[in-house]
Formats: sequence, C-alpha cells, structure tokens
Amino acid sequence: MSFNLMNIGTSGVRASSELLQTTSKNIANLNTVGYIRERTEHATMVGNQVGRGETVRLLNEFAQKQLYRDISSQSYYNQFVTESSRVDTLFGEDSNNLNTSINSLFNNLQEAMNLPSSTVTRSLFLTDAQNMIDQMDRLSGIVFDQNNIVNEQLSIYSQEANNLIQKISDLNGQVGALNANPDNDNANSVLNERDQAIKDLSELVDIETLDGSNGEKLVFLGSGQSVVMENGTFNLFSLDGDPDPNKKELKLDITEGAAIALEVDQTKLQGKIGGLLAFRDEILIPAQNQLGQIALSLADAFNQQNKLGMDLDGNLGGNIFTIPTTAGFPHSSNTSTTQLAATLEPGQGSQIPATDFRVTYNAGNVTIAAIDAQGNTIGNATTVAYTDPLNSQTVTPSGTELFGLQINFTDVSGAAALPNDGDIFDIKLNSAAAGTLALATDRPEALALASPIRTESSGNNVSNAMISVGSVSNTDPATSNFSATTPPTLTNGTITLVKTGNPDEYQITDASGTTTFTAPAPRENILAAAGGAFASYGFDFDIEGEPATGDTYTIEFNQSGFDDNRNGLLLSELQSGQLVRQNVVTTAVADNLKTFNEAYAGLVTEIGVVANQAKTNGAAYDALAAQSEAWFESVAGVNLDEEAANLLRFQQSYSASAQILSAARTVFDTLLNAAR
Repeated sequence: MSFNLMNIGTSGVRASSELLQTTSKNIANLNTVGYIRERTEHATMVGNQVGRGETVRLLNEFAQKQLYRDISSQSYYNQFVTESSRVDTLFGEDSNNLNTSINSLFNNLQEAMNLPSSTVTRSLFLTDAQNMIDQMDRLSGIVFDQNNIVNEQLSIYSQEANNLIQKISDLNGQVGALNANPDNDNANSVLNERDQAIKDLSELVDIETLDGSNGEKLVFLGSGQSVVMENGTFNLFSLDGDPDPNKKELKLDITEGAAIALEVDQTKLQGKIGGLLAFRDEILIPAQNQLGQIALSLADAFNQQNKLGMDLDGNLGGNIFTIPTTAGFPHSSNTSTTQLAATLEPGQGSQIPATDFRVTYNAGNVTIAAIDAQGNTIGNATTVAYTDPLNSQTVTPSGTELFGLQINFTDVSGAAALPNDGDIFDIKLNSAAAGTLALATDRPEALALASPIRTESSGNNVSNAMISVGSVSNTDPATSNFSATTPPTLTNGTITLVKTGNPDEYQITDASGTTTFTAPAPRENILAAAGGAFASYGFDFDIEGEPATGDTYTIEFNQSGFDDNRNGLLLSELQSGQLVRQNVVTTAVADNLKTFNEAYAGLVTEIGVVANQAKTNGAAYDALAAQSEAWFESVAGVNLDEEAANLLRFQQSYSASAQILSAARTVFDTLLNAAR
C-alpha cells in the first residue's frame, strides 16, 4: 500500500510541478511578441497513475489563417491611405491649383485683347504662361517625388520580405530537426518564432500557408506563387524596371537572381507592398498622365490658333509653347538598338488620351496600343504600315486612330532606321510633358491677336448685304494662299467678289484669274463655293443678306492691322473649348471631350474619391483585423485571470500530492518500527 501511495504522490507532485511550470511560463510571457499560450496535458497510465505530461500550444489554425488574411488587407489599405492622403492634400491646396493658373492666363489674354497694340499686356500674358508652366512642373514634381518614395519603400519592404522568407525556411529546418527529438523543450519556441515571421510577412504581402511534411509550413502568395517550399527551398522578391527603370515591378527570382522564375500578379497583392503598388498604379501614374495630357492639349491648342493669326510684327503667328519629344523605352527583349522618338502631332492635342502607349514593330507594320498602368491594352490596338514619320497625315488609310502621336525610328546617330521584328517600345509622352513643357518665345510681339485677312464692302454697294470678317483655317505657305515672304501677303493678291446680274451668281477675281459661280442662300463659305484653287486658300467668308447686282466686296492681307483682336477672341474661346480627351474607348455619339478646367477638376476629384474610398475600406478592414485578432487571442493569448486561477489550483494540487508522500512515509515508518 505504501508503495502505491508513494507512486501516486510522486506522480502527482511531478504532474503538478509541470502544470505550475507551464502556467508560470504563460504568465511570464504575457507581453512576449508571438508567444502562443501553452497547456500541459497528462494521460492516465495503468493503475490510474498520472502519466508524463505533454505541453502543447493552444492554437486555432483557422483563426490564425484568417488573421493573416485580414492583416494583409489592413496593411494594404493603411499603406494606400497614408500615401494617397498626402497626394490628395497636396493637390487640394489652393497654391497648387492649376485651374487658378489657367484662369489667370486667359484673364491676361483678355487684357491683351483690350489693348492689342500694347506690348505691356502681351508681356503679362507671357509671364502668366510661364507661371502656368512652372505650376505644371511643380505638380509633376510632386508626383515624381512620390514615385521615388514608392520605389525606396518598395526596396525596403521587398528586402524585409526576403529576410522573412529566408527566416521561415530556416525555421522550417529547425522544426524538422526538433520533431525528431520529442523530448526537446525548444520546439514550441521555434514554432512561435516561425508563426511570428509568417505573421510579419503577411503585413507585407498577402499569403496562404499549407502544412508540409515533418512540421514544415509552406508559404504561397495569395495569387498562388510559392515563396517557401519543402526541403529548405524558397523564392525571393526582386525589383526590376523593364522597360521603364523608374517604374519598379515585383518579380520572384530563384537561385539568387540568376533566373526569373515567376511573374507576380501585382493587382492581387495585398499588404504594404501591394498598397504601395496600387497607390502608384491607381493614383500616381494616372495623375501624371492627366497632368501631361492637359499640358499637351492646352499647348497644342494655343499653338494652332496662334498660327492662324498675325503678330505685332505683321508676320503670321508661330508657336507659343514648345511641345516636348520623348524617347520610347525599349523592352529588354528587343534584339536591335533602334530608338523610338515620339511627340504630339501638331493639331492633334484633343486626340491624345491620358495613358501610356505601347508600339510593336513587325514586318514593316507597327501596332500602337493605349495601355494602363499594368501594361494592359485599353480598347483596340491599331496596326498600320510604318512610314517615317508616322502621323495622321502619312498613315494609311486616312483617319486611322494614332492617339494624336507622331513617331519615328532612328539609330543611335539619329538617322532613320527600322527595328527588328518583335521589338517593343513603351511611350510615356504624357508623363513627361507636364515637367518638360516650355515657352517657344519670350517676345510679347509673338502673340498673334490679329487676323491675317480683312474684308470690306464697297461704299458704292446698293444693298445692305455685308461680308463677314472671315475665318482662317490654314496659314501654311505650302498649302494655303499666304506667302512665305517677310512680311507675308496673299500669294495671289487682293480678292474681289462682284454680284452679277444673274440670280445667286458671283464673279471672283485675283491674280490667279476670274471665276464665275453660284452661291445660293445662306451664302456661307464663298471661297469653297467658288471651288478650284480658291477652296484651298486657307480662309473663307460669308455674305450676309441679299446683294444687289454690281455689289462689290474685297478680301486682302491685314497689313498694319495691329489694333485687330479677332484671332485673340478665338484664342480666348479655347478656355471653354472641349479640347481634352476623356476616354480611350468611346462611341460616335458620346461626349468624350472636356475643357481644361474640367479636366484638372476631374483629376483632383478622382484623387480625392480614390483616397476617401480607401479610407472607408481601411476602416472596415481595421474592424475585421481587430475581430480576427480577438478570435485568435481568445485561444492563443494569455489570460491573466485564467492563469492566476490555474496557479492557485495547481499549487493546491501540488500541496495535496506532497501530503500523500508524507502519509506514505508515515505508513512506511510505522511498518518498519513494528517489525523491530
């Protein structure tokens, strides 16, 4: 009996001691990061003796995996909100409001129109034009700086992720070794360290885990790519800018970067890395492209209209702004050294969308596609035969969609050269435009406020019919009636229009000869009605009213017409003109254009909407992550009240078992004394 009592007491003391040790460890590790609460469980041996205890971690794997997912989503939105809120604030400041600069530019244009012969008001216009360019450059710089910050953070976070991936793989090896020795007390601490590393990794990217052989944990990205595999193998993240070195893309490398194994689907990444990439692709790149689109559209519109006027020197107008030319980014897979140059074709500012473009060369043809931030084609690509340069004037068939681009291929010396079949180039004209736009002139006289033609009704006319002031559509000496001389004139001299005695019949005369034609009411575009060479003079006019026989009208070059502001009026109307393309994909009846002010307001609104939507989603995932954390901690977390109660209970158990040993000793001593 004493032998049984001794065994019972000894096993009870041992079991209680193990329980006390486990409870003490839980209490001591209350604030230890990554610690999982433990519990010691005892089995019953033969004769109802207490067996050796096994200490296990209290862990709900379903709650743990849900926590990983929610932490990834929470980190994604926290990172996105942090970055986007900063840009939203910068673009929302009054000092950065581009519309203020645009409005000021047109206000000073109006002042110049009020005094068209004054160089002072013209100088104020050019000063405001430079201020607007500086404003665009400043906004572009904000976006560019934010992109650099994104690249720096991507480099840091990807290195952190790589360190964690390698750590998880190393810990997998330790777990396997410890599992071979079931008496080792370090197994749980290694498991805790590994789980914490996986949790830390989930803050950086979205992950899923599976149980491998011998206690290993296999880790996958949420999009399915493997990062930690069996037998100590793993993939690491790398950053690669192909074709644009300033736009870092995330890849998975094997053998320490010797080969690219997997392309990461960046649209499905979560965590901090996913938040950074989404911020760049959903806010920074669209914002940079929209800024550049506004800059190109506005500059091109001013240039084209200014060319249709006459400046203060009596010459035909020229460019006010210099449209930038950008080099295409060749893909690393290209097999030639051919370069691509791209610019906006003059007069096509309303055709360029706020996107990047991809050009592929193959067998004498080029395929041009508008692409989004991930490089996916938007709408339909255009495939045409290549000509040098390729633009709307040289493309076949005429009217083919080229997105307003003008491109040409050259070798490194600048001479015309063709790429090899399959070569690909990315064009980022929009993203470069806002920071590289410049004034083409600093002379206030270059602002062409006057019209280069003037019309006049003869004082001897019988009727009240009047000739309109005329409209100019082309001043290129190569294709119009304007001369290339300095000062310019009408190549064929003054035009005279006389009403004949026949109904709706007119006779038009200049140095090229005389033409008789009919122009019934409403008598619009008289030169087009006259036909022949007159139709391509680059300007036209209307007759308002019913001319009488013999009524005469003249059209001549507007020599010395410096107080004229007719072209200035047309320049001022650009502010309300629908000149900025809204979408790549549209229909024939859709309203796909907007004004400069509307375009910038839409840009700021879009940034605000995306940022606020991210805040709303972030708040939701904060709540989900907190709920998942509470679910996980309800099992794995240390509860001081529960552990304190266990401590008292196990102390009493230990004391009771000690009393059994004491009783067994008393009985044993009594038996010994009785035998003496």
